[in-house]
Amino acid sequence: MTARVTTVAFAGIETIAVDVQVQMASGLPAFSVVGLPDKAVSEARERVRSALSSMGLALPPKRITINLAPADLLKEGSHFDLPIALGLLAEMDVIGHEDIARFLALGELGLDGSITSVGGVLPAAMEASMQEFGVICPCDNGAEALWAGDLEILAPKNLVSLINHFKGTQILARPRAVANVAPASPVSDLRDIKGQESAKRALEIAAAGGHNLLMSGPPGSGKSMLAARLPGILPDLDARQALETTVIHSVSGLLPEGGLIRTRPFRQPHHSASMPALVGGGHRVKPGEMSLAHNGVLFLDELPEFQRNVLDALRQPLETGQVSVARANAHVTYPARVQLVAAMNPCRCGYLGDNDLACSRAPRCGEDYQARLSGPLLDRFDIQIDVPAVKPEELDLPANGETSATVRERVFLARELQMLRYKNEHISTNALADGEVLQTAAAPDDAGRELLQDATRRMKLSARGYHRILRVARTIADLAGSGIVKRPHIAEALNYRQMMYRR
Repeated sequence: MTARVTTVAFAGIETIAVDVQVQMASGLPAFSVVGLPDKAVSEARERVRSALSSMGLALPPKRITINLAPADLLKEGSHFDLPIALGLLAEMDVIGHEDIARFLALGELGLDGSITSVGGVLPAAMEASMQEFGVICPCDNGAEALWAGDLEILAPKNLVSLINHFKGTQILARPRAVANVAPASPVSDLRDIKGQESAKRALEIAAAGGHNLLMSGPPGSGKSMLAARLPGILPDLDARQALETTVIHSVSGLLPEGGLIRTRPFRQPHHSASMPALVGGGHRVKPGEMSLAHNGVLFLDELPEFQRNVLDALRQPLETGQVSVARANAHVTYPARVQLVAAMNPCRCGYLGDNDLACSRAPRCGEDYQARLSGPLLDRFDIQIDVPAVKPEELDLPANGETSATVRERVFLARELQMLRYKNEHISTNALADGEVLQTAAAPDDAGRELLQDATRRMKLSARGYHRILRVARTIADLAGSGIVKRPHIAEALNYRQMMYRR
């Protein structure tokens, strides 16, 4: 008789059911795994053999064949250890075939029989729920599986406790829920930043409408400080967004606590990051920083220092909200709906425009430095602002600006207006509005339309730039509590495109 255990393979964040078939037949002793296993799956033989040996069980001297069906799908990862071991235990009559037939199993085995954590338990549990299966997973991932819904979950620490559960001598308790995952570090307060009132205003508008933001200024002007305070004024994720974000982190193996991610991700990769690290890919296709920042913020500091081809790879995902990675052995798609925030110096020395500190190559050094950024990439930033150096007299003043909590309240109210406005459009912010939806929601009054048309001609705005002006103006109107986009809203939105115009 052939033992069968259900598990999953991953294609991006999607799950594909895999039937693990275990057969013991007469013949020369052998242990083979077929069905396109990668190196980690092939090595499962030794981990499983040692885990069973630690319990005093020896594999019978027979020809053992493990088939992973469908056979033409590449199987990657160490989570196949547990289903293979369960199939062998069923074939050895240690547990019953019917015991494992109603479960989807995944987990990595230690040599001592322990079951260690793996990535992707949440999407695997969601797949089990759809198939009306229970799920067997490592103890450390049990709380993660709870978010998939009301299904039977077994989360043992080792194989012995799982076998005892099936024999009825020890009952595994249902895992306990873990609190929502908290931010990795405390969020800094906007009140700490002295001066930079116009930059704070731009940051508030970007947060309220989900707009991409580019800040340019000399070193020490506070660009990174401003970006670090953006998460503190953003609203929490709703239930759907939280589940989407948690699934991505689960597949990446970055959810050790097992809780649901409620705060918006804030990712800030170093400028030496490669293209697979930023957008996803690699030999074993994994989500990149852009997907890990899904529904949150991707902050790129020292923007021109990134490789140009890496930055240009962001252009399509910024428009579509997803990353498609095509390889000879894989073609997967990851969600990547991010708010892009970037900071840069105006030139290599950083002091372009300051006659006392600028290098001898100014202004040519600034032209060469800014030329590292393509025009199409810059065109995707809704808000582009200069962040000048803070005046000495402002540094001596006490920190008496608005707190992040105060600004966050205004941002939350503006986002509520957008949720109501777009409730039938499957979008949540002005930054995502397009086509007729944008034309209806952000239609300016006559004076505003006249100003926008005149500015479009003078500034030679692209169609994308024109629509981004409308989106930002709509957000400014929302913050002001205005149902109509007026001339002052258009004027302020145009002011945030001046850097692109000067270039």
